[in-house]
Amino acid sequence: MIARHIPNALTVARMLLAWPIVWALAREQYGLTLALFAVAGFSDGVDGFLARRYGWHSRLGSILDPLSDKVLLVAAFLSLGYLGHLPVWLVVAVLGRDVIIVTGALVYHAFFEPVTMEPTLISKLNTVCQIVLVLATVMSLGFVNVAPLIMGALVVLVGVTTVSSGVAYVWIWTRRAQSVARKRGAGD
Repeated sequence: MIARHIPNALTVARMLLAWPIVWALAREQYGLTLALFAVAGFSDGVDGFLARRYGWHSRLGSILDPLSDKVLLVAAFLSLGYLGHLPVWLVVAVLGRDVIIVTGALVYHAFFEPVTMEPTLISKLNTVCQIVLVLATVMSLGFVNVAPLIMGALVVLVGVTTVSSGVAYVWIWTRRAQSVARKRGAGD
């Protein structure tokens, strides 16, 4: 393997951790679940460091890295929702947002121009909130009882940032599509 491919290899390996995480959650192996999340977090840091330090950036990496995070979070949300540890409405909101974003990106790419991955600030906040909620839920299940008020606040925070992030993406990309369409119309 060429050294510059190491960040992408780590990203793919991180994505593959989704299955053992689902398995560990289904078997109530919460220590293993947290350990797998720690490995995922560490590999995310290492691949980011290598890409920045050595300039090993690639278009594939810019797609795979956020996709890997999404795969892990979606797997965790689906598992925790299915097991009754997260509200169904929240799982539907999180998945719905992702489906809307992916569908919008595919439509934009097909009809306007290539999509560049540009996470918004609210999207980054949403990702952090989702991670905190998943970790708090797993911690509460296996180690320490997180106060219901805190868990409820995290659920609401994830719900609000999920909807806000989804609306922001729709707004931004709709405006970009309109701008591209206007430029094309002016060029005719």
